[in-house]
Parts: sequence; structure tokens; C-alpha cells
Amino acid sequence: MSIKTYRAKNMRDALDLIRADLGPDAAVLHTRDVRRGLLGRFLQSKMVEVAASATVHVPSRFAEQTSDREPDQLSEPAAEPAPSLLGTDYRARYREAVRLQSSTELDDLGARVKQLYAEPGSPDGGGMPDACFHAFTDMIEAGIDEATCRKLLEQARRGAPDSHAHDYQELRGRLERLIAESLPVTGGIRLAEDARRVVALVGPTGVGKTTTIAKLAANFRLREHRRVGLVTVDTYRVAAVEQLRTYADIIDLPMEVVSTPREMREAIARLADLDLVLVDTAGRSPRDDVKIQELKSMLGEAQPDEVCLVLSCTSGERNLAVTAERFAPAGVTSMIYTKLDEATSLGHLLPVTQSHGLPISYLTDGQNVPDDIQVADSSSLAHRLFEVAA
Repeated sequence: MSIKTYRAKNMRDALDLIRADLGPDAAVLHTRDVRRGLLGRFLQSKMVEVAASATVHVPSRFAEQTSDREPDQLSEPAAEPAPSLLGTDYRARYREAVRLQSSTELDDLGARVKQLYAEPGSPDGGGMPDACFHAFTDMIEAGIDEATCRKLLEQARRGAPDSHAHDYQELRGRLERLIAESLPVTGGIRLAEDARRVVALVGPTGVGKTTTIAKLAANFRLREHRRVGLVTVDTYRVAAVEQLRTYADIIDLPMEVVSTPREMREAIARLADLDLVLVDTAGRSPRDDVKIQELKSMLGEAQPDEVCLVLSCTSGERNLAVTAERFAPAGVTSMIYTKLDEATSLGHLLPVTQSHGLPISYLTDGQNVPDDIQVADSSSLAHRLFEVAA
């Protein structure tokens, strides 16, 4: 099925284009007026846009040919629609045509998936059991790239009984274990009994650093009964200091506000008797090398034991990869993925985590403090990847 769109100065010119391209039996499915131009509405020219198809069978909108015209010429449009066409719902026909075309494309996609798996290099030389097909499409929908999906399937089936290739649950379990093995995790922040630990959070704007700081502080203070302090460098964002101070007051934590490297050094010294100091930094654009270097200088005075790069799961793979690369000079040691509850898929986290070799420390999936944060667990994350796709 093919639906094409044509634009012309008027309806007659549009019909001429349709007839020349699709033939005299083409069906007009939809028409509308459009404007062309870039300098404002008064300098735009009016055009007619017509959607037509040579394969959708609807009553022709071309008038009958007259005896005094050549057969290859179109007649003038009738002044009013013919009575037999008055009840035709062309919009409904157009929607139905698009639906059928989409269904065809989905069928083609399924055939393509099977074809890809049947290409040389597949584990069984061309066959694809239904369980493998379902697992393959689940991973594709989860955002995992095609090459990785095929590699995981080959690894899952290697050395396994043939019956496992036909058992979706068994196959999925093996795939989840393989994915979990490729996701390094840190196990969260570990505190010693007789030493202070300084942990800084860095990342772009809007990824949830301040909220994540509050969650970590609340959990260590209220649930583990540790002495926790806060330092904020985020004096650029409106109300950022007030937001963190509100959390500090509620949880009863000491808090320092700094704006220069010297102030940072002094603030860290004043919090020397605590178990954990959490440093909230200002959001930086990955494209701003100057700001990244300023961040590096500020952290150099704090001497953090850990630097966690906070990334939002709602960002695409390319954006996450570039961000991780640009923040590397700040001494990043691990990653925190936020907004899992807002992401439509999680598969793009797999190549980002693997390519940069940074372990995951925490995952967050909501705004509730101190809840909605978990120590990263590779098995749970691998399982959740499939759940998002479901």
C-alpha cells in the first residue's frame, strides 16, 4: 500500500501531478490548504496539499471524461460533487488507509527481526524459536541495540539445552543474568567507624542532584544514625540553597554554603568531626568546558573520596554518553541514575555503563524523601529493564 502527498498552486495542478504519477485511477484521500514561506504569513504563498493512493479503492474524484477531449486529459471538476459521492467519508477512508499501512510496516518489522536472526553468525544457522523471537523483540523495545541483542541471545543459548530456546521464562532468566553481569555496581556509600567520608554529586542541570542529596542524607541520618553534614556550591540556581537548607533543617543537619575554592576548603575543615559530608554542586552543561574546569578546581579543595555523576534515565544514549565523557575530568568515580519512573525504556543504560566503565552506586525512581532511592543492584536493574518494555 502506498500513500503519497502532493503540493501544487491549485487543485487542478495537484490533480495533474497525481494523474501523471499514479495514473487516472488514483484515489484522492485528503486535501487541505497549506502555506509556504519563511518570512511571515504575509509573504507566504498559499498551496493545496493532496494525499492520494493508487491502491486504495474509493470512488474516483475525477470527473467523467467528455467526448470532445482526448482520453489522456482530465475534465474540469464538476461544480458540485456527484450525488453518489456526497455520503463518502474520505477522512475515515484516509485514516483506515494509514492504519493498514502501519499494520503492514509492523509485519515487515517482525519479518526483518527474524531475517536478522537468520543471517550468518546466528547460533542455529537460521532457525528462530518463538521464545527467542519474543525475547529479541522485548530487548529491542527496552532500548537495547540490535547487535547487543543478538550477542546476548547467542550467549544465552550457548551451552544451554535446546529445550531452553523454546522456554521464554528460562531464556529470559539467562538473559537477565547476562545483563546483570555486565552492569558493575558499587554497593552504595560505605562509611568507616573512625574516618569521615566526603562524597560529591555532579552532573547537568535538572537531573535531581539536590533531591538525591536529601535522600542520601536522610537515610544515613535517620535510618543509620550517622553524623551527616551538607555543603552546597549551587548558588546559581534560584532557591537552590533554600531548598537544601529546608531539608537540612527538617533532618537537623549542619550545612555550609560556599562559592569559592577557599570557602570550600574552610567548610570541609569545619565538618571534620562528622561521618559523612555530602557536597551538592551546581548543574553544569557538558558543553561548557570552562565550567567543568571550575567544578574540578572546587572539588580539588574538597578532596572528595567519591564523585558521583548524576544522570537522568529520560535522556537518550548519545546524550548520556557525551555527558559522562565531558564530566570525566571532574574525577567521577561512579554514577547515579535518576528518574527511572519517568523513563519509557532503560536499555540505553547498558552501553553507556559498559563503555565508560563507571559502576552504578544508586538508583532513584521518585521525588519522595527519604524513600524512592535504592542501592544499585545489577540483578534488580536487569529485571527492571524487561519490565519497562512489558
